[in-house]
Amino acid sequence: MARGEGAEQYAATLLSVKPLNAEIKTVKLKTQRNRLSVFSKLCYAFGGAPYQITGTALGFFLQIYLLDVAQLDPFYASIILFVGRAWDAITDPTVGFLVSRSRSTRFGRMMPWIIFSTPFAVLTYLLIWYVPPFEEGKVIWYLVFYCLFQSMQTCFHVPYSALTMFISRDQKERDSATAYRMMVEVLGTVLGTAIQGQIVGGNSNCPTESDAPYSTNSSSVNTTITSLDQTKQAYLVASGVICVIYVLCAAILFFGVKEQKETGRDKSKPLTFAQGLRLVMCHGPYVKLVIGFLFTSLAFMLLEGNFALFITYALGHRKDFQNILLVIMLSGALTIPWWQWFLTRFGKKKAAYFGISWAVPFMILIVSVKSNLIVSYLVSVAAGVSVAAAFLLPWSMLPDVVDDFKIQNPDIRGHEALFYSFYVFFIKFASGVSLGISTLSLKFAGYVTGVCSQPEAVSVTLKVLVSPVPVVLIAVGLLILKTYPIDEERRQGNRKLLQAMFDSETDSESETSERGSSV
Repeated sequence: MARGEGAEQYAATLLSVKPLNAEIKTVKLKTQRNRLSVFSKLCYAFGGAPYQITGTALGFFLQIYLLDVAQLDPFYASIILFVGRAWDAITDPTVGFLVSRSRSTRFGRMMPWIIFSTPFAVLTYLLIWYVPPFEEGKVIWYLVFYCLFQSMQTCFHVPYSALTMFISRDQKERDSATAYRMMVEVLGTVLGTAIQGQIVGGNSNCPTESDAPYSTNSSSVNTTITSLDQTKQAYLVASGVICVIYVLCAAILFFGVKEQKETGRDKSKPLTFAQGLRLVMCHGPYVKLVIGFLFTSLAFMLLEGNFALFITYALGHRKDFQNILLVIMLSGALTIPWWQWFLTRFGKKKAAYFGISWAVPFMILIVSVKSNLIVSYLVSVAAGVSVAAAFLLPWSMLPDVVDDFKIQNPDIRGHEALFYSFYVFFIKFASGVSLGISTLSLKFAGYVTGVCSQPEAVSVTLKVLVSPVPVVLIAVGLLILKTYPIDEERRQGNRKLLQAMFDSETDSESETSERGSSV
């Protein structure tokens, strides 16, 4: 009898332990599923390099290329820059909407967009840097291929940005992957600056003796070291190297990252474009974040677009401009890990205030002191620290806004790409306006294409475009970011709520599949 009771107790103990073991096993499986390996994070990060490499090359060199190599009038160059960026901005929400409506495949929902857009992006990018052998249709040539490239690049970058939400459900893992991505992206800007700058920088049509006074006399016009044809060839070679890197990075992303399946998407009705726009633009934290970073990003883009001309004509460092640009990007790449530690330790809002405002005194210094090469390099090192913060923080804070939206709207699915695409839309449209206006300002100042020195008015205009205007934009942006409501406490609360929602959805799907298998 005692032996029977002991057997019953032992059996009861086993029955109570089995559910507990199963629950522990389930928790472990969920944790393992959400955790990303270093290899996966690196492969994901490589996907961000093409956008930054091509963007840096275009941002730093396209304006000076159109003016001094293609030898377009500043008015037409401003039209190309503005229309290209404006078209790029318009395609972002369009592609974001199409991505949100696209069906999931065995490779995921984002990956097919990334892979199929790559060959077209590479071809159109190469043709941007080719000078056609005719004059009348040259403006149309650059306008068409610049717009086509921006469209193909958007088909790559919008799905890639939204992919952040589908590589892991864990907020910490996504933040870590974003830090890897920002590190590689800043290295991409270094690579883009180095490839384009070092290949092209060694080919100049102008003398490289000493810093000459600003004049347009015939001797400075006719004195050349390298022929214009060699300079054109250098730009084409640099673009070819960048195209090869673009394809390699896309392949690494495709083979090294697995896009996770969305939970609950089949139950939800897809959003129309108008519904998606209304939901996104009515979410307060998103609007404040976008407007704040709109002003700060505009400041850095204005600086980026005019800095090569500023170094060449205002500071007179023609033979060193590519090295100064490279120092800025190297400094930014090396400080990304430090900013990741800072935002983890002190919070993302404090990191935004401190990191972006860091550049302000150096922007003022570079135009206040007399042209000096050593000072220029020191300012470049300091400015790179702020560039790193400007790169990292928007992409680190956007997932927090998407998570906050999910908490408030748990029944809405497939909206992630809309948040990213509308953010990029506003940034690109504003940058197009700024580049168009800045290039027109150079025309009104008397910029002359194809010469080795410019009038004093051009120098003054460039100083205004790289210092006072960006400083004001940064100040306005930081004031708006002060009203951004998602602090660390709210972010951690959202993280716990999201994890609970995901666990309940996973459990319900498991129960449904178990019932189906038993039937």
